[in-house]
Amino acid sequence: MARVINFNAGPAGLPLAALERARDEFLDFEGSGMGILEHSHRGKQYEGVHNEAIALLRELLGGTEDHEVLLLQGGASQAFATVPMNFLHPGRSADYVLTGGWSEKAFEEAQRVGSARVACSTAVNKRYARIPTQDELKLDPSACYAHITTNNTLFGTQWRRTPNTGAVPLVADMSSDFLWRPTDVRPYALIYAGAQKNLGPSGVTVFLIRKDLLATARKDLPKIFRFGVHAENNSLYNTPPTFAVYLMRNVLAWARSLGGLEAVGARNAEKARTLYGAIDARPEFYRCPVEEGSRSAMNVVFRLPTEALEEDFVAEAKKAGMVGLKGHRSVGGIRVSLYNAVEPSHVATLAAFLGDFAARRG
Repeated sequence: MARVINFNAGPAGLPLAALERARDEFLDFEGSGMGILEHSHRGKQYEGVHNEAIALLRELLGGTEDHEVLLLQGGASQAFATVPMNFLHPGRSADYVLTGGWSEKAFEEAQRVGSARVACSTAVNKRYARIPTQDELKLDPSACYAHITTNNTLFGTQWRRTPNTGAVPLVADMSSDFLWRPTDVRPYALIYAGAQKNLGPSGVTVFLIRKDLLATARKDLPKIFRFGVHAENNSLYNTPPTFAVYLMRNVLAWARSLGGLEAVGARNAEKARTLYGAIDARPEFYRCPVEEGSRSAMNVVFRLPTEALEEDFVAEAKKAGMVGLKGHRSVGGIRVSLYNAVEPSHVATLAAFLGDFAARRG
């Protein structure tokens, strides 16, 4: 079996160990005579997996005692709507910090639910190249919450510090950098993350909701959209995405086996240094459009001198066994996603390819 080097932005590559574990258990889970896909979500086999996944999340992160952990369907795009549905109260507003395309979409959904305002935007000619400073945030002290997107997959920017929002609850979409390194979750009133980057396959979304914020959630919604109902039922109010949760459990166990988030963060820092080093070593051929202090360790974007060269770069890389390098259709260029499952050796291979391609085509 020949596996490619997968740099896709999501759904992204999964750790080989997590996939091999799923392969070995696919037909017969723990001697039950059937796979986890076939088990009832009310049965003890799935309940064990479900609770283990939550326990692993808490263990890896630490400091989650004041948060409820939910495993829900719908993806981050659904959370763009359900977060304001639950916490954007009539007569009040929510603040949104715009740093990329996904934060724009979150803001648009909040506007459909209630009153939302832009507390800051770093867009210049509809493009984003940096994360704002603390002084640039014009926050409303009476806002229901302030929302940020911690990593921006389209434009390759990432928050490296947690902004101070004072008494206003901080909400963060961490879909593309959740668990990329140790994170103090205590300043965040709510974190949500689609699994298909660092956590597992598409289909499950993780929510960490601080209990004091959850107590303020609206109760005049259909039950299926109420975070409080899901918390009361341990995310088993309705049928959860059982196989996605199972695979996420495998991925979390793999992260623990590496040495936890300290080790994961060190791996990711090494990968980012290697790739940005290869880009910066050839400024006449490769150009990263992101300010250095805002560069993402998860999604590295860069341009070549011409679009034709970019097309050739992607095609030749694919022939060399590397896929997922074409930039998002809205911004073009090259995008390399360095999520947790990407091995440092994979990045070293790509860095060598950058040098060879520039030597031949520069």
